[in-house]
Amino acid sequence: MTRMLKPIKRATFLRCVLLREEKEETMKKVYFLSFAVLAALIFTSCIKKDQGCMYNELNVKAPEAEIQRVEQYLADKGITSAVKDSSGVYYLVESVGSGLTPEPCSLVSVHYTGKLTNDQVFDKSDGTPVTFRLGDLIAGWQKGLKHIKAGGKIKLYIPPSLGYGSSGAKDINGNVVVPPDAVIIFSLELTGVQ
Repeated sequence: MTRMLKPIKRATFLRCVLLREEKEETMKKVYFLSFAVLAALIFTSCIKKDQGCMYNELNVKAPEAEIQRVEQYLADKGITSAVKDSSGVYYLVESVGSGLTPEPCSLVSVHYTGKLTNDQVFDKSDGTPVTFRLGDLIAGWQKGLKHIKAGGKIKLYIPPSLGYGSSGAKDINGNVVVPPDAVIIFSLELTGVQ
């Protein structure tokens, strides 16, 4: 009888060892899955915070020849109080405003008029503010609007490369409204910043 018990005890012992090893493997899988789920939650929460905007401050500067063209226009018009931004955009603040200052990701509501240097209007808002994401607009607006706050008014003198560049701009019918390499002037009223 004692011989019969020994094989049973050995089998039971082996079964216990195997069960213990399976339990340890299962626990490793549970720990790994728990860690993976936690990491995924942290990662997705970070993504959700950043999904609203992917724009950064532009680090651009117009070529010196374009800046000189803007300066010549200002001199010809007798405009001496315009200030030059580091990008080469010249601006005149008519009123600073008292609301929020726009950032690249801001939604900006504006009344605007865009002109060529011959005073021909090529675009303007229709009396109601138009809303854009600042980071979607031409570099001249992005650089210029940061000098005022909501409620402010500004005039921008924009070199070609910070405006519509060598392509110029066309209307919805395909007609050229801004010739290639044109200096453009915008009068802007920043009615809101979100």
